[in-house]
Amino acid sequence: MSENWERETLEKLAFSTLQENRRARQWSIFFKSLTFAFLFGLLYLAFRENSEIGPRFSGKHTALIELKGPIAADTPASAEEIDSSLEDAFKDKDTQGVILQIDSPGGSPVQAGQINDEIARLRKQYPKIPLYAVVGDMCASGAYYVAVAADKIYVDKASLVGSIGVLMDGFGFTGTMQKLGVERRLLTAGENKGFLDPFSPMSDKQKGYALQMLEEIHQQFIQAVRTGRGNRLKETPDMFSGLVWTGQKSLELGLADAYGTTDYVAKEVIGAEQIVDYSPRENIAMRFAKKFGVSMGSALLQPMGLR
Repeated sequence: MSENWERETLEKLAFSTLQENRRARQWSIFFKSLTFAFLFGLLYLAFRENSEIGPRFSGKHTALIELKGPIAADTPASAEEIDSSLEDAFKDKDTQGVILQIDSPGGSPVQAGQINDEIARLRKQYPKIPLYAVVGDMCASGAYYVAVAADKIYVDKASLVGSIGVLMDGFGFTGTMQKLGVERRLLTAGENKGFLDPFSPMSDKQKGYALQMLEEIHQQFIQAVRTGRGNRLKETPDMFSGLVWTGQKSLELGLADAYGTTDYVAKEVIGAEQIVDYSPRENIAMRFAKKFGVSMGSALLQPMGLR
């Protein structure tokens, strides 16, 4: 009786273990399948959207490129994205003119300068295709740096235009650290390696050097404005001081040329009412992946042992 009981118990334990292993394998297969389905869905959406990117209208048209938000690397308003869209627009044989629709507070002078240079290059390569900047709410700082490369700048009377200046901002915590009794221990090889460190006091020499750099970049900006606007510019003592003007005032100063919307410029100036959007777009699959983030990917991959 005892032996039978032990045998039955062992058999039940073995059977239970087999069932548990079977269930584990089933869940593992399920999660692997779910993971592959998720990845396949992303790839499908990516290829589908990529196949739809680009002009859907064959015929004479106005090319539109939106420049919105801060101008910075790894954004839709980066030089890489805008320059690529500009090239696509200019090389299309049916493009009659290009509109750069701007609504941006500015950003990186490097990125803005690269877009300005690319516009100049493309206008030289395709001299028969005009490029016009149309300003929405704002075209300030780096955005205006870009706009001055256009043949003409169109604004609304309430648009904010200008801010021809350069800044470098940050915080200094030396006083707070002294009150808290915190000592900053910064070791450097090179007397200026800790330049602009927020936890160290700024010397007059370093401050002077920073201002010199800003002035050099400012002069590059000013030169771009003078080159782009030419004799249309009515310079005043505060024109390059960083002030922002309304669209109405910008016309008086020669910072802009006329009032006009995107539709107006396409129809009345370029003469091609049909507008084709060449703006950089973030792929829907990438938006989806970013929305759910790494955590979801980790959760799906954990059953596969990928951590």
